[in-house]
Amino acid sequence: MESPIGIFDSGIGGLTVVKAVRKVLPKEDIIYLGDTARLPYGTKSIDAIIQFSLEDTQFLVDRGAKYVVIACYSSASVALDMIRKEFSIPVIGVIRPGVRRAMQVAKTGKIGVIGTSLTVYSGAYEKAFKEEGTQAEIVGKACPLFVPLVEEGWLDHEVTRLVAREYLEPLKKDNIDTLLLGCTHYPLLLGTIRTVMGDINYVDASAEVGSELAKNLRELDMENNRGAGSTAIYLTDLSMNYKEIGERFLGEPMKNFSRVSLKGRAK
Repeated sequence: MESPIGIFDSGIGGLTVVKAVRKVLPKEDIIYLGDTARLPYGTKSIDAIIQFSLEDTQFLVDRGAKYVVIACYSSASVALDMIRKEFSIPVIGVIRPGVRRAMQVAKTGKIGVIGTSLTVYSGAYEKAFKEEGTQAEIVGKACPLFVPLVEEGWLDHEVTRLVAREYLEPLKKDNIDTLLLGCTHYPLLLGTIRTVMGDINYVDASAEVGSELAKNLRELDMENNRGAGSTAIYLTDLSMNYKEIGERFLGEPMKNFSRVSLKGRAK
């Protein structure tokens, strides 16, 4: 099936998901939407996040997406069910694939989850772990300052190390054996996080989305097996350093990108 995969995020951090999907599905065309004009979603009301997420999905559907990936953790936390209700195409969020992988590798029954404040305090991860049937103890920790540090490019900086110790030392004292990185930005800080947490299991939810998406496409007979895939990037605002930050997440030059405006969905 040659239609593209649609991926959206509130910003450009979701390009880490694009990178993961591209790695396992090199023949698929990808359309990425970053709603940079309205980021961050995590500080908005739940009603606003749901409305924005529906508009983002509509944008991708209008461009022929055969499958939608919610790369925004805030959207996946509160809007996934509504999106599945409103649209007929299959939709996957970033939360559940990471949960499943964390359950596979955890040994002691203590799993740590780090994310933005809304993601952690929404209870979405606790709900997902419960619905997957785990008896593990889930310890959540909001790490909101990680996002601006990554976007500043301070991946290996003393300030970042100080912030990481402040956030993560309580998790270390809880003796977790698995840490789920519940934000698109956090994998770029894995080196710094590892210096604090040491030799435990780390789960990059972005990478797990790629693996689960590939499996789902095979099962639904929706794979594109022709040629090399392309990536089209749409952003609702172009900030001064968006290209530099985007390429940090994507791991390669941003080539096919443009600015777009979103239309509200008809009620």
